[in-house]
Amino acid sequence: MINKTKLALGIAAATLTMTGALVSPQAVAGSKAQHHADVAGMNNKVDALEAQLQAMQAEISRLRAETSRPRSSAEAGKVQELDQWMTSVKSAPAPVAAKDHTFSVRGGWMHFNDNRGSTTGVAGSGLGTDLLTSETDKDAFYYGGAIDFNMNNNLFGLMDHTSFGIELGLEYAEITDNKVNGLGTALTALHGTPSLQRVTVNQLRISASPKIKFMHGSKFRPWLIPVGLDMNIISPPSDAITVLNTGMQFGTGAEYELFKGIVIGADGRYHHSFDDVDGVDTDGFTLGGSVGFKF
Repeated sequence: MINKTKLALGIAAATLTMTGALVSPQAVAGSKAQHHADVAGMNNKVDALEAQLQAMQAEISRLRAETSRPRSSAEAGKVQELDQWMTSVKSAPAPVAAKDHTFSVRGGWMHFNDNRGSTTGVAGSGLGTDLLTSETDKDAFYYGGAIDFNMNNNLFGLMDHTSFGIELGLEYAEITDNKVNGLGTALTALHGTPSLQRVTVNQLRISASPKIKFMHGSKFRPWLIPVGLDMNIISPPSDAITVLNTGMQFGTGAEYELFKGIVIGADGRYHHSFDDVDGVDTDGFTLGGSVGFKF
């Protein structure tokens, strides 16, 4: 019985030994195969990287060769022109905006179509059409200023070398100084008592007009106002205590740039009101001169 047991144990041991001997070489063989596969994969990646590096080196060599290649005469000329243009742009002075706007002071002679005031009309009593002002003459002097705002220099694309602008003007006209008040004249005529009340007859005119200047770029420039807007403020007021009326003006003139940025000019204008100021007529014309400064 014991011998049989020993025999069985010996057979089992021999079987295990043979199985281990058979299995171990297969496992070892499998491990080696996996190792070789990994090495082969890494080699393939290295080869791919080396190929890319070689391609990049070839491209760099080609670009260097292209850069060092002698240029043709046409290409060299273009490069030289470009260099010259860059040099001229860098050395050129900064552009200065043209001074096309003008501020002017002006003055001259004014002549009205009708007399301001009348106190001689009613049977020698001194009562007339304007009690607040005795009759004056038709002439006066005026002074004021204006600003010309330049809009364009081609008349909105219609005419070359022709400027279009807007003139804003302010003028004071003094018709007479210390004239006897018309009401005082009437009272003197009625009662025989002299009146010491006196009045300065004057007028303020505010205007806004389109202005067309010819010969842009020349020192001498004629100009034209086809039609503009006037607002007239009179003092003393009319018998109806009205002081303001509106009208229009037409004008022409010329200017000359005497020095750089300084211009002198002369003009003539006619002023027409749509209606009188309750009996006071402001229609008339002006002749005058001006000195302007460009900005």
